[in-house]
Amino acid sequence: MTTSPAPDYAAMLQIAIAEARLGLSEGGIPIGAAIFNTCGELISAGHNRRIQQDDPSIHGETDAFRRAGRQATYRDLIMVTTLAPCWYCSGLARQFGFRTVVVGESQNFYGGIDWLRECGIEVIDLNSTECITMLADYIRANPAVWKEDIGVPLAPPT
Repeated sequence: MTTSPAPDYAAMLQIAIAEARLGLSEGGIPIGAAIFNTCGELISAGHNRRIQQDDPSIHGETDAFRRAGRQATYRDLIMVTTLAPCWYCSGLARQFGFRTVVVGESQNFYGGIDWLRECGIEVIDLNSTECITMLADYIRANPAVWKEDIGVPLAPPT
């Protein structure tokens, strides 16, 4: 009996990081995502385009999901994202039955990791220093945009 090798999650994350850097170069929030099959073949990739397209629904995960097109099933696909998915993107992974979500980091934002695990989804946190630093630098430079992205209301003017 032959077993296939485990997917190279670090290599997969590099695709998502490239997407995050592309989003940053466009003036957006540096969060990227990619979807792979279990053989490690890239299905699609995308990045957060909320700023660029003035559309609050275009997170990195949703962009990659839309670009993947219709799939017969998502159960054998792997969602890779540079940051722990928010509740919106966690719901997407749960709704469409992804069994594996690979996270670049969860220090800047923990998102729905615990809930995904409770739903039986394997969450692999790579704790990538590159991802942590890229987003921390962005948050420091753009706190209001970051709060808007994660749904934290800005304080009303006094």
